[in-house]
Amino acid sequence: MPADQLDQVSKYIGSEAPKLNKLGGSDWAQTKAKAKKHVHEIAQDLVKLYSARQRTRGFAFSPDTPWQKELEDAFPYQETPDQLTAIDEVKRDMERPVPMDRLICGDVGFGKTEIAIRAAFKSVQDAKQVVVLVPTTLLVQQHYQTFTERYEGFPVTVGQMSRFQSAKENQETMAGLADGTIDIVIGTHKLLNPKIKFKDLGLMIIDEEQRFGVEDKETLKAIRTNVDVLSLSATPIPRTLEMAVTGIREMSTLATPPEDRLPVLTYVGAYEDAQITAAIRRELLRGGQVFFIHNRVEDIAKVSAKVHELVPEARVGVAHGKMGEKQLDAVIQDFWHRDVDVLVCTTIVETGLDIPNANTLIVDRADRFGLSQLHQLRGRVGRGRERAYAYFLYDPSKPMTQTAHDRLATIAQHTALGSGYDVAMKDLELRGTGNLLGSEQSGHIEGVGFDLYVRMVSQAVEEYKEPERKESLSVAIDLPVEASIPVDYIDSDKLRLEAYRKLASAQDEGDLQELYEELSDRYGTPPAEFETLFAVARLRAQARALGISEINGQSSRVRVGKIDMPESLQIRIGRIYKGSRYHPVTQTLLVPAPFAGSMGAKPMGSMEILAWTAQLLDDLAWKHEGSSQA
Repeated sequence: MPADQLDQVSKYIGSEAPKLNKLGGSDWAQTKAKAKKHVHEIAQDLVKLYSARQRTRGFAFSPDTPWQKELEDAFPYQETPDQLTAIDEVKRDMERPVPMDRLICGDVGFGKTEIAIRAAFKSVQDAKQVVVLVPTTLLVQQHYQTFTERYEGFPVTVGQMSRFQSAKENQETMAGLADGTIDIVIGTHKLLNPKIKFKDLGLMIIDEEQRFGVEDKETLKAIRTNVDVLSLSATPIPRTLEMAVTGIREMSTLATPPEDRLPVLTYVGAYEDAQITAAIRRELLRGGQVFFIHNRVEDIAKVSAKVHELVPEARVGVAHGKMGEKQLDAVIQDFWHRDVDVLVCTTIVETGLDIPNANTLIVDRADRFGLSQLHQLRGRVGRGRERAYAYFLYDPSKPMTQTAHDRLATIAQHTALGSGYDVAMKDLELRGTGNLLGSEQSGHIEGVGFDLYVRMVSQAVEEYKEPERKESLSVAIDLPVEASIPVDYIDSDKLRLEAYRKLASAQDEGDLQELYEELSDRYGTPPAEFETLFAVARLRAQARALGISEINGQSSRVRVGKIDMPESLQIRIGRIYKGSRYHPVTQTLLVPAPFAGSMGAKPMGSMEILAWTAQLLDDLAWKHEGSSQA
């Protein structure tokens, strides 16, 4: 690619083995056209949704009350800067009359729940009810405890609904929601029951949004036409997707870890009894607890007996989804109250369970888990100030697939705090991009790659939002000028390419000016060749505005491609530029080049060549203003 068209290149993220096309063939254009058609359908739906939301009148919540400040001051930890920003953004959205739809993306344990607690409290201040929807029964209990503790001393009634409550308790909660005596209800899918009526619902909080299926989301859409919605997610949707859906829903990212938080030391290796024994004993010696994940209910009792045999002094508990609720509840409570040292369990503890004293995680047959699942599980430990350990073990006697190997390699590499975003990106690469926006998407994304696909969605959304905006034309400029970024100005290849790319994707004078200032600030006054590069970029914008796709000046004539010239303009150009010829069939204009080096003439410099070309384009632009007079 010419350096001035680097914005055409993007990294391919998609299937394991992308289909390659021949250069110059039409296959790639067809693949892109198919994806584009599809993208326009999505964009249309998104924009319809967006404009409907903008038109809907929601409830504008009142500014913060003294009680709100009191609740926030009682938070026992120091908020991170990201948390404070996200809280301000949520409140600002709630105070606007347009219904809020904000996604909070933050790694496990980065304080998303506190944001939800404050938003819910703000809603209750205006006598509006709040629904907190969570994916698992255990999480209902966990949140119920957290919310109740934080609201202690305030007149806020919190209810819960899940299979752990008896039918009678659930009936009472439903009655409380209907007559307004319950302010906040926390529950699982049970809350999606159409029989549940609210006296005055103001806010819906969806925790671990990625765990809810398509049907659930459809049900939610029906409820939430004019209700504020706050979604929390720990497996972040990659940043690029956020750009694509910009303006359709707002997004806040929590990237700073809480104070005193240490990264989890991660070990990936073959299963050995000796290692299990050592890991459990080391945790027990410092008074901690252990999660032992074994994801098969059939032989979980056998595994639990084995753990007991290896470490006889440990009190071992078992938890899985097929147990009766009373039994399961009792085990989790025992673990919570430290009456159980090792909890042998399935992935039922994957999301949201917060046990600060549990700081060792052992995952048996880790090669069978998905990447985001492994990341979520690792987030169950290291939530306090102690150093945490995670062991991802595989069976050395069984062969492992390449994908499983890559997943384990990724989890071992990304151990830094807040690396959930990188994990999600890698996950996308490994799995392909099947279920990004519904099942029928995958083919198109794999055809063009995730990055380009998202850029297409982004452009399509913009086009629907501003119909007068034309799709930007790609313009090829080939003139005998010295235009480049010298290596001694930006010596890093990567940064130099990035600068070329930004320059190529600049849309207008404002973008160019901003980039010029940024680069001058970073690398000092730009050299002459670089100034020329900016002049070429301006020329490209000028040509694009006229719908011209090519300016080639490498021979004795300058060829201007694809330009529709009425007769009056042809006569005018013929007068100004002697010897010029226009070919109506190919819509090309040939103009003798003054810089082609006539004998004895002083050669033109790069900037003079560009100034001459810019003047030619100015003269060609006359048809737009003058065509009516003509």
